[in-house]
Amino acid sequence: MTETDGDVSEGKVADSPDTVDRIFPAEIRKKFEIVSYRNAATILQSSFPDQFADILSALQQFQISTAMIREPGGSKGQIAKYVDDLFAEGWDEARIVADLHVRLIHAKQKSNILREYIREGFLDGHRIDFVNGKVALDLEWNSKDQTYDRDLYAFSAFYDAGAIDVGIILTRGNSLDNTFFRSLGKVLKKDGTEGTEDVYKKFGASTTWMGKLLYRLDAGRNGGCPVLAIGIKPSCVMDWSRSN
Repeated sequence: MTETDGDVSEGKVADSPDTVDRIFPAEIRKKFEIVSYRNAATILQSSFPDQFADILSALQQFQISTAMIREPGGSKGQIAKYVDDLFAEGWDEARIVADLHVRLIHAKQKSNILREYIREGFLDGHRIDFVNGKVALDLEWNSKDQTYDRDLYAFSAFYDAGAIDVGIILTRGNSLDNTFFRSLGKVLKKDGTEGTEDVYKKFGASTTWMGKLLYRLDAGRNGGCPVLAIGIKPSCVMDWSRSN
């Protein structure tokens, strides 16, 4: 991707790459760009071994096709459905709802409650694609890049409420760029035949890709929530990989 407005990053304040290299096998790192913030990789491996094993298994299996990428836009696409199947048992879409119980207590008389009320719907509507225990994961394949703000705000809300300890975003890596998408030719029609629109035009610089995500993580938009950013590389695209 080429960007001129400065709102992209390569992970300026991320954890040391050595930590990621130590935690994730080489075969996974060949397929994905992995960047950890606030010790997310370490927390995931040490505190949530079952979820970490699920994630490793899903990443090892992860293989999409050029046909899936070339499909026309519209409702939930094949890639999103494919990831749904990878994270099936135990990984559920979750929405957080919380009321705020407020008590004003006399500064010198702790048993003296001056005022007490409940603020209903203090947290409401924040959704995450997959939650298992205290681990959350969102997929962002090709949305407007502002979607990352929504995801990171949701991670922060869940984290501040004690509902999760670490968040993961699976998205397009930097190497899934215009050169890659131009090599795929035209968008397919719904019947599978070749259309007239170029594939690369679907994937602009202002859509969801790793540089846009890391910029937001460097800016701290995840709040205190540890976040692991995982970028899909061209080696995950099976029929493209075989021909290149």
